[in-house]
Amino acid sequence: MELPSGPLAFESDTEPYPLTDLEQSVLTAAGTGVSGLHYGIPFGPNRPDRHADFAVRLTGRTAPTAAGIGTPVLFYTDDTGTYLTNTRDVEPSQLREATHLEDDAERIIAVCQAHTEKLSDSRLDVPSEPGHILEPNHWWTNTPGSTLFMPVGDASEEMLALLCLFVENGYLIVDDETGDPAGDLDPYIESGLLNREKAFPLSLLERATYEQNCAEVAFMAHNIVLTMQAMGLGGLYFAGINELSLFGAPTADDIDGLGFRFVENEEWTLPNPIGLDDRYEGLCPPYYPDMRAAVEELVERKFGPGGAYDPETSGPWKDSEAVKESIHPYDDEMVECLSEIAQYVYDKHGKFPGTIPSMVLPGCVQAHHIETDYYDAHFKADAYLDTHAEHVQRWHQEDTPS
Repeated sequence: MELPSGPLAFESDTEPYPLTDLEQSVLTAAGTGVSGLHYGIPFGPNRPDRHADFAVRLTGRTAPTAAGIGTPVLFYTDDTGTYLTNTRDVEPSQLREATHLEDDAERIIAVCQAHTEKLSDSRLDVPSEPGHILEPNHWWTNTPGSTLFMPVGDASEEMLALLCLFVENGYLIVDDETGDPAGDLDPYIESGLLNREKAFPLSLLERATYEQNCAEVAFMAHNIVLTMQAMGLGGLYFAGINELSLFGAPTADDIDGLGFRFVENEEWTLPNPIGLDDRYEGLCPPYYPDMRAAVEELVERKFGPGGAYDPETSGPWKDSEAVKESIHPYDDEMVECLSEIAQYVYDKHGKFPGTIPSMVLPGCVQAHHIETDYYDAHFKADAYLDTHAEHVQRWHQEDTPS
């Protein structure tokens, strides 16, 4: 790289030196590795004699997610191509990984590699130009030799799963723009499923969805950054890059980006990303004919064959079958109520969620080898860690003279 001007101007005299497969695998595992089984939420007062059923997945990963919903995946790009690592539905091999570090570290990395798919043979095509990357980041972002990690959360699945939690506990979702219930909810108030005294604003549900998705992918990113420091790599977590360009929005000058599908509406300022076809699809139309079908898909993910609460699948408990058999799938009334609220949101806004993007990508992590000569030239002592000074010796012995 080159810092072109100013008091810290510097031009490296070395060629770009990409991360090795091992280095990238370690960072990927830090962000989205399978750590074992998580323990779920053990108790809910709405069903006092049963195990709570709020999680969507029991796959424990190296970054936490709200209520065990587990929507995020990790995209990354480098000189060799663009990739997707999706470990969210992996069935762990044991309760806790990383109890025997050498073997388990290898297994965690192997799981990530086994669930990584190459999407293209080229680096992501987001140019260093205004509108795509913020000007102070033009000189270094997504340059040769670097790896750009992009953690993404699915707000459509997140909001449906949170809606399940609220409805199960009797909350009446109210459209705070109108002051009325979000849909025809009187039948569910009369039956006792919903409690009129527990009104909850729809706007807060959407905000909670977005905040929790952002927190989840930020945990992933921060894990990667901490691991980079321990390994002696440079880089940072940053937000100065247009997420619509990364997704490949139709308004982004024919940039392919990650190739996401978008829906557009003349009343919206920006198009809405809804997923990557056949790989990471949102729980909303047009992937589903309506929100009833999307709700049924979420129910299947939780209670159907291979789902979190299928007694035939593993769990963290001594008698996982008995714990899971204590959980009853949603009845028709629950499904109908969830569908009514979700369809109300979709009909009002033309998308789901209604006021936030269906896919969330608030920031990226760039990882690269650092140029220690730059810091030696311009900074005081201890500008970088011992891990940076010793990185080549520790991680690239085959590249150092004997």
